[in-house]
Amino acid sequence: MIDRKTPRAIRMAQPLARDVAEEIAKLHGVCIRPVALKRLDMTTGKSEIVDVPCGSPLDSKCPPCAKRNRQLRMAQCREGWHLDEEPIITPDEATDGQRWLVEFRADMQAKRDEEEKAGGDTSDLDAVLTGLDVEINEAGMRGNVLGRTGSKRVRSTKRRQDAPDLPKRKMASTTLGRTFEGADGKTYRPSLFVTLTLPSYGKIMNGAPVDPDTYDYVRAARDALHFSKLVDRFVQNLRRVAGYDVQYFATVEPQKRLAPHLHMAVRGTLPRAEMKQIAAATYHQVWWPQANEARFEGDHLPIWNDGYVDPDTGEVLPTWDEALDQLGDEPMHVIRFGDQVDVKGVLAGSPDADQCIRYLSKYLTKSLGETLDGQAQREHAARFVDALRYEPCSPTCPNWLRYGVQPKNAKPGMVPGRCRSKAHKPEHLGYAGRRVLVSRKWSNKTLAEHKQDRRTWVLEALGQADEPTDPHRYVWQPVRPGDPDVSPIGVRLLRSIAERQRWRAHLRRLEELSATPQAA
Repeated sequence: MIDRKTPRAIRMAQPLARDVAEEIAKLHGVCIRPVALKRLDMTTGKSEIVDVPCGSPLDSKCPPCAKRNRQLRMAQCREGWHLDEEPIITPDEATDGQRWLVEFRADMQAKRDEEEKAGGDTSDLDAVLTGLDVEINEAGMRGNVLGRTGSKRVRSTKRRQDAPDLPKRKMASTTLGRTFEGADGKTYRPSLFVTLTLPSYGKIMNGAPVDPDTYDYVRAARDALHFSKLVDRFVQNLRRVAGYDVQYFATVEPQKRLAPHLHMAVRGTLPRAEMKQIAAATYHQVWWPQANEARFEGDHLPIWNDGYVDPDTGEVLPTWDEALDQLGDEPMHVIRFGDQVDVKGVLAGSPDADQCIRYLSKYLTKSLGETLDGQAQREHAARFVDALRYEPCSPTCPNWLRYGVQPKNAKPGMVPGRCRSKAHKPEHLGYAGRRVLVSRKWSNKTLAEHKQDRRTWVLEALGQADEPTDPHRYVWQPVRPGDPDVSPIGVRLLRSIAERQRWRAHLRRLEELSATPQAA
């Protein structure tokens, strides 16, 4: 019997059914936040709703997708760490459109040079060349292949007096490390597992400062914001000292004190003393305007008037380029690694190698802000985020208005403390870079190719051919909210679970058949 309360009961039961379906989906490795897309087959004219995994790398959003991403990264790390053959990188051939762009830019450059030689105005041609550079980069040409026009701000590359010098070896055209022959006659090709940390900002106990008032939150925030640049410098110095094209697989994780640190699998080996010397000699200078004293805060903020002006005097604030022209001999900030540098030798196929790979990927399923434990550490994180709130994260950050400088490409509506960059968000703790850093010649494969390898293995195990699909056969469209063709999420999850069970049952049958001895 159906009464008036039945629809309400059904509505109340739907969230419960979804929760149950999500728990079962997690057990079977099924995405719990699938994206519904409408697929139109241009050959048959058939239209259907297809659930695509969300692909989130975070366990807090989708544990099955996060686990799949972690396993993929582990496979990528394992395949490239101890290569014994030189990887071959074949660049894609330039398309007709790319060739035309480069040829057209060459013609425009020649016209500009002629105009400059004749003493004419080259501003229009400079603008054309700048636009062509952007278009060439977007078309797939990495970097500015033909150089830059106009003036370029150049700073001295002389090393700082407070940084030790580094040895420099002649570069060899190889990515493979040295081999060693043991007493047993076997040839060994060891590699390194390196951990780099940032310096101390104050005494820490159980992941929180002993004295928060003396803890240097400003320096900690700036180091986190520029940590990725320091890692780039370390790789450059490492290759200079090693004398070969060092390849690496690295992950960035938070320490208990919330400072980012780096775990790096390095192909090849160097003496531990040299690795520690490289870390000690590595630094990065931030040549930005000073941001130590706030000129505008609270309700007393610059006003937009075709550019930001002082609300009291009406004076136009210096632009980003003007502020850079006024810089002195000292940078705004210098970031270095701390004294704690751990270097460990690892052999291919050893238990240590597997343990290091698991350790490299240990925190990839968690955001930088998910490791908080206890009230003291949560208060420490709140202070850290508060220090990040007004710290400039990039040349375009609105926080520059607080220090009397117009951000690069300034526009109306900018307010200090309201930068939308993920570096200011609590879950990122100042680090806005990539969590996984992989060199180009690590495994001789892209991440998409590693994913395709796993797909090919599964299809072969299921007895299906992995044939390429015609890219023009299907048209994919997003599904609008409330589309009647889309089933409730609980039903869609149960369908995916049933399909996953069917796949696994088929794999088990194939394994049993392969294990059963065939009759003669």
